[in-house]
Amino acid sequence: MVPDRCLSLGAVSQCPSVDSPGHCNNNTNLPQTSHSETRSALRSRIIAGRLDSHYPKVCGHQGNVLDIKWNPFFENVIASCSEDTSVRVWEIPEGGLRRNMTEAVLELYGHSRRVGLIEWHPTSSGILFSAGYDYKILIWNLETGEPVKMIDCHTDVILSMSFNTDGSLLATSCKDKKLRVIEPRSGRVLQQASYKNHRVNRVVFLGNMKRLLTTGVSRWNTRQIAFWDQEDLSMPIVEEDIDGLSGLLFPFYDADTHMLYLAGKGDGNIRYFEITTEKPYIQYLMEFRSPAPQKGLGVMPKLGLDVAACEVYRFYKLVTLKGLIEPISMIVPRRSDTYQEDIYPMTAGTEPALSASEWLSGIDRDPVLMSLKDGYHRPNQLVFKAPVKEKKSVVVNGIDLLENVPPRTENELLRMFFRQQDELRRLKEELTTKDVRIRQLELELNNLKNVSPKDV
Repeated sequence: MVPDRCLSLGAVSQCPSVDSPGHCNNNTNLPQTSHSETRSALRSRIIAGRLDSHYPKVCGHQGNVLDIKWNPFFENVIASCSEDTSVRVWEIPEGGLRRNMTEAVLELYGHSRRVGLIEWHPTSSGILFSAGYDYKILIWNLETGEPVKMIDCHTDVILSMSFNTDGSLLATSCKDKKLRVIEPRSGRVLQQASYKNHRVNRVVFLGNMKRLLTTGVSRWNTRQIAFWDQEDLSMPIVEEDIDGLSGLLFPFYDADTHMLYLAGKGDGNIRYFEITTEKPYIQYLMEFRSPAPQKGLGVMPKLGLDVAACEVYRFYKLVTLKGLIEPISMIVPRRSDTYQEDIYPMTAGTEPALSASEWLSGIDRDPVLMSLKDGYHRPNQLVFKAPVKEKKSVVVNGIDLLENVPPRTENELLRMFFRQQDELRRLKEELTTKDVRIRQLELELNNLKNVSPKDV
């Protein structure tokens, strides 16, 4: 969650080095381990830094920005959603921002209340999902700039969304305490769970294991995680209590290494677990500790990791008390300088497996994989093309979503208020005039009734 109307897109390479004075340096030296112990020997590295207060920002929204996501196939395209009920797609110029950006390449309106979540489809280049406080999920086709489907099976605010590997299934957690597995193209709920012993807050698909992991609260108000079979949500396969703190637990899963990272809002630590398909399913390994509490966390895509340093995961930790964003690197200590294939298997690359129209037609494909051995080279053949929008209405499932869209800014609200006041005043005057005319007609009618036939 990003409680600001602007997005700051600073370069990590501009942060001070680890050994700069006045910044946090947390290196834990671990001994060289065997392959079987690799996952339990992660080393955490922090590089802290501040951006200049005048650093250019993306400032197009009229309300607080609630979520942002980089496009997995176009490295300079970012989507954001806001309290102003809009979803916007931005194209960052080559070399980064040189001045504040206020014009988005796409402005998407369809929600009647603020939009809290957005997710890019994992294999299709032009499909974006948004979830609003109107309890609806809209599927946007960015090739046309219009919504193509509305999922309205939820009865309260949607808390999280997660796709399986090929994007054919969508899992959601909701404030109505229900966990759902949805077929997104039809909007049909395939599985639904409302388990009293585990109130779900966040959900994540565990790669291609056909398993789900949720974070939530037990009936005794302890934080816990639960492991589910996506085809049977009658009850979790296993539950594990974490602690008695009150902050939300955010799950981050790395399908390449089968590692689960748990970070709590307001906590200073990040726990690591290994996920398997056999008992005990969830194996605790160790944790990273920091005295600074985190308000939120972002993640660097696999293609941006430092392979030479055996970096397997990188967080961006928001520390509001210090006004900092701290990159935290998870590193497997290895003495060899050669490429470590055991911790860098083939991973999802930057080439989409499907176009938006192909996915909407019912086709599903696994991600196009690539190796990190030769480093990451940006594909030049992919160019994001925003459609030219001319339509004034947005009709999904026979409903015009823009028919009663609320004002998006305070000035729009004031203008609408004064227009309504003028309309009310005009209607009252018209009603008064009609009341006078009705009384006149009633008097004339009574006079006609009182006139005798002789006088006619």
